[in-house]
Amino acid sequence: MRTLIFSILLIITTLLPVWDCNFAHAQGIGEIAPEKPPEVFPPNAWGFDFLIGESGFGFGGFFRKQLNVKFTLFADLSISEAKDEREVEYVDIFGQTFTIGKKNRVFQVPLTFGAQYRLFEKELADNLRPYINAGFGPTMALTTPYSEEFFAAFGKAQTHFGVGGYVGFGANFGLDKSNLIGLNIRYYYTKFIDGGVEILAGRFKDDLQGFFISLNFGFMY
Repeated sequence: MRTLIFSILLIITTLLPVWDCNFAHAQGIGEIAPEKPPEVFPPNAWGFDFLIGESGFGFGGFFRKQLNVKFTLFADLSISEAKDEREVEYVDIFGQTFTIGKKNRVFQVPLTFGAQYRLFEKELADNLRPYINAGFGPTMALTTPYSEEFFAAFGKAQTHFGVGGYVGFGANFGLDKSNLIGLNIRYYYTKFIDGGVEILAGRFKDDLQGFFISLNFGFMY
């Protein structure tokens, strides 16, 4: 999983230095090229997130409301698996994975409200729109017995509640004004208010944290 994450990060860092070369080519000797006005994109967007993290995969949805060229408010909801850092997966002779001492599977469901701040809107071409973002909100965690079959275990699910959020950076790509494609790297942190979750037997965790890469696909209007 970490190899996959590092590979994606390598691709991102290769693509990010996309500077607006048109400015340089349009400028002659002794001339000052007029500043190109920024592209105006629709102020609202909604869509879906595909999450890749150290603990596995997840998915979710988002809504964004742009206030101006710099600031955008957002709300997003996601679900992803969480693991204990002491977990070690083994593979049996039949190719099935298992974890010794694991008591529960844990799925975190954060509802996050926050804002993103666009960077370098005058220095970079509009087909690359980097930003930083941060959000805060309630989190629900579902625990299901590890000894039960994956889907059947949801019949014995228990809920736990906490508060948390994330900070991150990312970018939206392209000049299409109807479809949104982006990528966001986030660090999540959740603190439980009810004693925590038991992932490994006898070991309760009162917080969950970790990095996720979020691939964003949506629609602007």
